[in-house]
Amino acid sequence: MKILALETSAKSVSTAVVENGAPLAYAYQCTGLTHSRTLMPMVDAMLKNAELTLGDMDVVAVAAGPGSFTGLRIGIAAVKGLAWAADKPCFGVSTLEAMAQNLAHMDGLIVCAMDARRNQVYNALFEAKNGVLTRLTPDRAIAVAELAEELRSETRRLLVLGDGGRLCRDGLAQLGVESELAPAQLLYQNAVGVGLAAEHGTPVSAQELAPVYLRISQAERERNARLQQEATQK
Repeated sequence: MKILALETSAKSVSTAVVENGAPLAYAYQCTGLTHSRTLMPMVDAMLKNAELTLGDMDVVAVAAGPGSFTGLRIGIAAVKGLAWAADKPCFGVSTLEAMAQNLAHMDGLIVCAMDARRNQVYNALFEAKNGVLTRLTPDRAIAVAELAEELRSETRRLLVLGDGGRLCRDGLAQLGVESELAPAQLLYQNAVGVGLAAEHGTPVSAQELAPVYLRISQAERERNARLQQEATQK
């Protein structure tokens, strides 16, 4: 099964074609340019250079969240458009599960971390053993202090990765929990991981594909606070 995979959940953007557990093509960029500007040209160039077309794909996959609200919306919209035009099914995979694929070969407890701001990280824990990943927690937004308490008695090797990896590793260390940061080349989420995670997922239609934010946006929080304040003043 050939999977066209997109990753737009954070600062970097990447796209890949994955088949039977191995990448066939891959493109990555982390230059600060907006995903709306870079994503589709990257997809087109990657497929052209690999002499592949959208018609060759069996499904289209995307990191559906958690992550940057804007980034997720760009990725979801792109996959919806591609899948709709080519009449292909979609996979929306957990960003955290996709990034855990980077360290599946390193036995230990994988601590996935994305900066969620407000002193929190988007996090999920996975056990990696003999190349197999086992999910231990759901995706969640959690304070680093709370995560430290959860990991304090852990005896397995702690491996931290993600765009919030350094923040999480340093925060855990300050609270007395030692962990290892993933090697630089494996630290960040990428589309290959999305494709690998999608091989074990359940496809949906383009209409059904939706982002998973875990919590409401800052704009929504401010709106709710304003409405609550207005209600108390009446």
